[in-house]
Amino acid sequence: MAAYLCPPAVIHGEHAVKTSEIVAEVSDRHRHAAWAPRIDGIAASTGIETRGWMLPLESAVAPGKGSALHGVGVEPAREALAREGFAQQDVDRVIAALESIPAPQTVQERTAPAWQAVQSYGERAARGALQTAGLDAGDVDCLITSHSTTPALPGLDIALANRLSLRSDAMLLPATQWACIAGTRSLALAAELVAADPDRVVLVVISEALSTTYQPGDDTLESLIVRLLFADTAVAAVVTGRPRSESVLRLDASWHHTLPGTQDLHRLETRADGTHFVMDRRGPRAVQETVTAMWEWLRTRYQDDPDSWHPDVLLAHPGGTRVLEYMEQTMPDGWPAGLLDYSRESYTSGNRGGAAVFDILRRAHDAGRLEAGHRAVLYAAAPGLTATALEGQWL
Repeated sequence: MAAYLCPPAVIHGEHAVKTSEIVAEVSDRHRHAAWAPRIDGIAASTGIETRGWMLPLESAVAPGKGSALHGVGVEPAREALAREGFAQQDVDRVIAALESIPAPQTVQERTAPAWQAVQSYGERAARGALQTAGLDAGDVDCLITSHSTTPALPGLDIALANRLSLRSDAMLLPATQWACIAGTRSLALAAELVAADPDRVVLVVISEALSTTYQPGDDTLESLIVRLLFADTAVAAVVTGRPRSESVLRLDASWHHTLPGTQDLHRLETRADGTHFVMDRRGPRAVQETVTAMWEWLRTRYQDDPDSWHPDVLLAHPGGTRVLEYMEQTMPDGWPAGLLDYSRESYTSGNRGGAAVFDILRRAHDAGRLEAGHRAVLYAAAPGLTATALEGQWL
């Protein structure tokens, strides 16, 4: 396996949403929640002060266009009240009161504008990646896409094929449910494709509006954490089977790992008011198991040189600070400090889901401290619970 990666393009959400704004909104709405007295400490523990969203906070918390009678209907409500013995005057008063209460946004109201943004951001990222690689849309032989938070059919692959005017024979590979492993798994797939045909050019585009999981009505601690963590980002990169002058990383090997029986720890649920991201507190421990398995893969891969080999950078999206800390604590003895610096830097402006690893890679590239020959490990875990890692060499 040998695949060559050009620097990714990263488009951050243009609407800056401060943690203090989220805390104020949630505190006002859920002032009696059990966690309300601790909300400032919970927010501070994330280490995130501002994150970028494709749409403003106001769009996430706005009421729907319907009323509290939406889905029931005025006449059925009148009839039900009359059957209960309400006088006509009282029925009119109750109906008027219910019609003045706004209903939550529907799935369509919440998702439609986000889906438009995902397409637009994805196109911008794709064009940026092609320009960076010195290529045109007509050079693309295969397009791999992912967008797990805005379900659509046709999806981002078809949208971009039309927006970019890709060749009609370009292979389109949508992977909408990869979520947080979209970055690493798309690169692993791209590497397999160019290994089969080194002349292929693969374009990877990941565009995630994770802010669509911000659900104002939820009052659980887990929903509070979701509100505080997620950021919106679109990323793209070109993978080729032969080195180019623009190539920055050679991918040499990939690894996949899935933990059975963990499919309920993290999941998306689509309800009447939109998409909800559900987390289980056992999740970080399960992610840690995949980290341990990855260390074993690397140990086996370099068992002939276990004392001197180590990566020079670790580009990891584990989803939270607890797992980053676990990774540092369980690294093999003798590995240098600071391997996760770029991962931590990326996380300070939000959890980017599948776009995270590309954002971390771009930060490492822009810092200019990695040299030709330095070894890199890319890692991500996602709901499932599944993980993918890659190992390669900086060019």
